[in-house]
Amino acid sequence: MSIPSARQFTSTLDKTSFSPLHSHEYRTNLVARYTHALYRWYVARSQQTRNWNPDRGFDWRALRQNPSERLTQILEGFYAVEQYAPDYTAQLITLARKSYGRAQFQIRWGSEEEKHSDLWRNTLLFSRARTPKQLEDYTRDLRENAWEAPFQSPLEMLFYTVFQERATQLIYLKTGAIARGENPSFPGEADPVLAKVISAIAIDEAAHYDFFLEVARLHIYYFPDEALRALVTVMKNFVMPATKLYPNYDAFITVLYEAQIFSPRLFARDVAKPAMAALGVDTIRAVEAGIIRSRETPDAGGMFRPDKAFTGCNLGIVESAVQNLFGRIERFENEVGLSDIMPTTFEPWGDVLTIPDEAKPAGA
Repeated sequence: MSIPSARQFTSTLDKTSFSPLHSHEYRTNLVARYTHALYRWYVARSQQTRNWNPDRGFDWRALRQNPSERLTQILEGFYAVEQYAPDYTAQLITLARKSYGRAQFQIRWGSEEEKHSDLWRNTLLFSRARTPKQLEDYTRDLRENAWEAPFQSPLEMLFYTVFQERATQLIYLKTGAIARGENPSFPGEADPVLAKVISAIAIDEAAHYDFFLEVARLHIYYFPDEALRALVTVMKNFVMPATKLYPNYDAFITVLYEAQIFSPRLFARDVAKPAMAALGVDTIRAVEAGIIRSRETPDAGGMFRPDKAFTGCNLGIVESAVQNLFGRIERFENEVGLSDIMPTTFEPWGDVLTIPDEAKPAGA
């Protein structure tokens, strides 16, 4: 059988029920549009529910003084990690710059992370755990180094932030148990002011995780092959940020391990497993096998689209989550009036037909 010419092939496609969703560019624009809509919802909710001030929002004079050295090492470690927020923000904005919604979100994210740094600074000062001079010297030492993004792909960094935010939230929640007097390894450390500080930051981290998770789901839904390949790369090379940049990291991580606040086992059980489940993934090994076995067909732009039943990822779970996201966005846009001018409309990828066999070149 002879291979049809490009003109014959295009003519055949024109006669089929062909959707613009077969175009890689079209789906890229859809994800960017949806991310923008999610960002608008996020900002409104953030300002309504989490618009606290790090100085006036807490009774700093009531903070318990002279915490143990072990607890101080934890608090100082949290402060150290936040000293690289300018690097995190600048590099993530640069990577995501082409996406209006994602780049705008990173600006907002940076402003919220900046408040976390101020909270930990106040905690160390008002608790008298560190003198002003000690803190200034420490800050100066920390700022001598700069963080570099572990991945240079915007998609890989998206998945990195999903797991990083989930891990950070877990660490803060477990540290909050110390401040509530619920960790027997830290007797006498209960402090309601510190508990409030940690709760405020943990809630922020949960909100950040939710945003990155929703955007990651959009990518898996519309670009399953590309997104899952990025997910595998990240999970095989994941390291928490700034681990080699500050001088007392070893002491910090040792206390976290001893107090069962964080460890590789906790990361696997309480971070990786639930985050992957939320992404429709059971195990990384299953995704890798699915990538190898995936059947692909050409789309309108000459790109390749994996079969809808992608092995290793339950796209039905992802689609259900994406539909719930659009319900949230729709309610928000109706409330503020955006639905009258620029409504965000969900375009199901699962309903798009693959190119009929009669429309394919011979041998495809």
